[in-house]
Amino acid sequence: MVEDRTTDGVRIAQLLSSELDGREDPPLDSLVVVNANRDVEPSEDGTLAYEVEQNSGPNGKHVVSVFVHPDRIRMELTEGIESAEKTAREADLLVRPKAVEPPRVLIFVEQGAHVKRAVDALIAGLDAN
Repeated sequence: MVEDRTTDGVRIAQLLSSELDGREDPPLDSLVVVNANRDVEPSEDGTLAYEVEQNSGPNGKHVVSVFVHPDRIRMELTEGIESAEKTAREADLLVRPKAVEPPRVLIFVEQGAHVKRAVDALIAGLDAN
C-alpha cells in the first residue's frame, strides 16, 4: 500500500495557514495571516509566503514568517523561541537556531502531516511570552 504524503512546499504552507485561520482556541484566536503572497513560487533558499501577527492592526506583533521551499516550509519564529524550539524538537521536527538580532528559531515542516506539530511549537512559543 502506498502512503500519500504532502511534501509540496506550497501545499504545506496552505495547510498551515488554514490551521492557523481555522482554530479559535487561545492563543490561536489572536493570530492573523498577513502579507500573503498568493502566487508564491518555491525556491531553494525559500520564498516568503506570508507572515503571522498576533492581535492584528496597528498594535499587531509579528510572531512568525513562513517561507516556501520546493519540498517543505520554513517557519521563522521571533517569540518564545526557546519554548518553540524545545517543543519542535520533541515533535521530531528539524530545528535550527538563528543567531541574529533579534534571535530566531527556524522550524522546518517537511510533510503536511507535521503541520499540527508545527502549530504546537508556535503555541508553546506564544504561551512562553
